[in-house]
Amino acid sequence: MAVMSTLKLPGQGLGDPVLLDKIDQLLACNLAGYVNLLQLVVVGDQSSEKSSVLEGLTKLPFPRDSELCTRFATHIIFRRTQAHTKRSISASIIPAYGKPAEHVSRLAAWKATHMESLDSESFARTMHEVHETMDVFRLEICGPEEDNLSIIDVPGIFKNTTDGLTTKQDMKMVKDMVLSYMRNPRSIMLTVFPANVDIATQENLEMARECDPEGSRTQGVFTKGAEDKFIDLVEGKTSSLKLGWIVVRNAGQQQLLDQDSNRDVVESQFFREAHPWNNLVKDKVGIASLKTCLQEVQTTQIRREFPKACRMRAEVGRKLKAMKQDLSALGIERSTPEQRRNFLLDIIVKFQNIVSQAMATSYGTHGLFEKDEDTRLATIVRNRMDVFKSDMEEYGFEYRFLNWTPTGVGPKAEPDSGDSEDSDDDDDEDEEADGIPVRKNLNASEHSGTIDDILHEQVNIRKPRGDSILAWIEDQYGASRGFELGTFQTSLLCTIVNKQSGKWTDLALGYVSDVIDIMHTFILKVLLSICPDEQIRDKFLVDELSKRYKEAMDQAQMILEVERMNLMTLDNKFQQTLDIAQKRSHQEQYEIVKVASKRFIDNICMQATGYCLLTGPCKPLGLFSPQFVADLEENQLMDIAGEDATLSRRRAQLKMGIQDLETGRKIMM
Repeated sequence: MAVMSTLKLPGQGLGDPVLLDKIDQLLACNLAGYVNLLQLVVVGDQSSEKSSVLEGLTKLPFPRDSELCTRFATHIIFRRTQAHTKRSISASIIPAYGKPAEHVSRLAAWKATHMESLDSESFARTMHEVHETMDVFRLEICGPEEDNLSIIDVPGIFKNTTDGLTTKQDMKMVKDMVLSYMRNPRSIMLTVFPANVDIATQENLEMARECDPEGSRTQGVFTKGAEDKFIDLVEGKTSSLKLGWIVVRNAGQQQLLDQDSNRDVVESQFFREAHPWNNLVKDKVGIASLKTCLQEVQTTQIRREFPKACRMRAEVGRKLKAMKQDLSALGIERSTPEQRRNFLLDIIVKFQNIVSQAMATSYGTHGLFEKDEDTRLATIVRNRMDVFKSDMEEYGFEYRFLNWTPTGVGPKAEPDSGDSEDSDDDDDEDEEADGIPVRKNLNASEHSGTIDDILHEQVNIRKPRGDSILAWIEDQYGASRGFELGTFQTSLLCTIVNKQSGKWTDLALGYVSDVIDIMHTFILKVLLSICPDEQIRDKFLVDELSKRYKEAMDQAQMILEVERMNLMTLDNKFQQTLDIAQKRSHQEQYEIVKVASKRFIDNICMQATGYCLLTGPCKPLGLFSPQFVADLEENQLMDIAGEDATLSRRRAQLKMGIQDLETGRKIMM
């Protein structure tokens, strides 16, 4: 063990106080929760009189109320002090591994020091205070008559519950706790049994065999009875325990009531006079022999573990490094409003740097662009604009535009191969094959579920009809004629534009939805790369981003209404086209729609996606700004950036673990 590396074992007496003190310091700083430490553990069931054995060892009145002994371990430390000093007792509580920080702080304030004695009532009261926890009760006894020794008493195992006191859950908890101590390969197990039972039925012995199959670290103790079969065990004739057995005589009920009775004197007289125990060698009987035996076992244990010191020190170093890495992975601590604001500001700075690089197509400046092509925002949006323009030109009209020349001006172009009397039927049959989806980005986004209610639904649109648009215009004209002379009514133009532009809504809203989807995917993936906390990514985003996404969709709707319902333009080309159409024939009115289409495409791209989503003052990418964080109230900060209970507990556990390991490492140096 590393604590021995600077200590000289040769020539040291049993129970060396310096070495034992270092071991106890390691236990006190909870290092046993991270690595296996040297320790001597007392185990037994509730009927084994284990408390009486401890009372004999410590000269303290251990409570015999079984309710008090089911939920926590007791670490008992004996230290010899200089002659002429008074015996003193100190009590404290060591928080169990993994307890919350507030629990640890509360227990740190609990101490009882410099007591010269501890009577039954005060001892019971002290133990009641730690009864409901899984912590370790630490009792340090110092005095000129004490022997240097350190032992851990674990709760007594029990098989039957007591109404109002213990439950099956308590039963399992106690067994698990005891096993956790017994399984430590550096633990010496002092197993206590009553001598009037069938040892083959004792669960704690079976547990000892499971944890120590070779019997090299199990010391057996009998507490009462006079069965001859136990004589062979104590004499080593039938025992499988290499450390052997010792017999002690606990005080009887009458002796407990007699305050003038001396436990050690009565026990010594019993083993001198009572048959067959008076035939056993003296170092196998009595509480004094047990204490000496434990000191020898503990010293032997230290010598055995000494060559493994470097290994344990390295183990502590590895666990410390791993815990620091885990703590770092949790990010900046967010337990106060100031910490939460700083945390969000740190995210915002990193986010805006990546946004600037993405908009400038500086894809070589950050590894994220190479790792995930969905983050190449400017390029993806520009490509989607081109697809929108292409779709509008190819699919954006109800009737296909033909190269038509009026009679007397020039030859009429051959009709499209799709033009025939059966073209309507053919279009209906091939609608599924010829149609295209208005949403193109569905496969690229994995996170659009939170904004689906904003986005346009997915629909397919077919190619423009192949039959004559001129015939349709003539039909519309015939159905709208009035008393005009040589011209057409303005309402006819509105009817024609509205009918011919019927697919613009799906194409435009599908395009804007895709850009929103592209942007939302970009934002989520960038935040994922710089912020590991899913709660923050969700709450930081959805509400405010959804408002800005909706503004872009509303802008697209407004453009649709303006362009399709309100025919007005200052475009000279449009006016020239209209003048020519009025002079030549109503058959060229459809050319007006082509001019409106080009303007519509520009407006959707420039206003709905360009201004609302990419460059304007309310663009979604600009939401994450220092001003946004500054405007958040404390309850909003807590909601967005506050650590959830699980994360807070994990952070506290890691910080406590790092503190324990660093303290332990200093002790081991």
